[in-house]
Amino acid sequence: MKIEKFVTGIISTNCYLVINEETKHAVIVDLAAFPRALKNYIEEENITVEAILLTHAHFDHIMGIDDFKKVYDVPVYVEEHDADLLTDARLNQSLTYTNGYTFAGAKTVKDGDVLTFAGYDFRVLHTPGHTMGCCCYYVESENVLFSGDTLFQNSVGRTDFENSSTSAIVRSVREKLFLLPDETHVYPGHMGETMIGHEKTHNPYV
Repeated sequence: MKIEKFVTGIISTNCYLVINEETKHAVIVDLAAFPRALKNYIEEENITVEAILLTHAHFDHIMGIDDFKKVYDVPVYVEEHDADLLTDARLNQSLTYTNGYTFAGAKTVKDGDVLTFAGYDFRVLHTPGHTMGCCCYYVESENVLFSGDTLFQNSVGRTDFENSSTSAIVRSVREKLFLLPDETHVYPGHMGETMIGHEKTHNPYV
């Protein structure tokens, strides 16, 4: 597995292109925008993108979907509790920062679902707190977790939004993510990467 990070959008969101180097098939995790650098990389490396996986439906993780789908018509997946955020510009915060953005037509997933793309199994871990439909994608075979805005390096996601919960995000991290192996590499929605073992010892919020 090769993971290319593109920091994009108006709040510097980490967009991940997750590539099977043998087949050149890939998925995208979160898509704040569709920058030229990402488009050029896909074309130059002859990558076939199979799907877009959303860790949650806040605007800074979704606003590149329409532009991307104009070029590559791939399915979009979101945890079922965040389906309403995708279609509500107020709830997904896009009206606060932009003229508003919504997306209809995403497929919903739930806790425990396994999505198989690019030759990898992405297990859905429902981790409410930052939003009620936040989820992480765990690829056990690669010791990789895409944590969105649930778990950051030495921090966790904000919980001062409507439908957010501090107690829920703490439970999500402790009862879901901290059960993963210490050597699990964590790729968050913002800032730098970390590891589960490091966060168990150093994260002051959980």
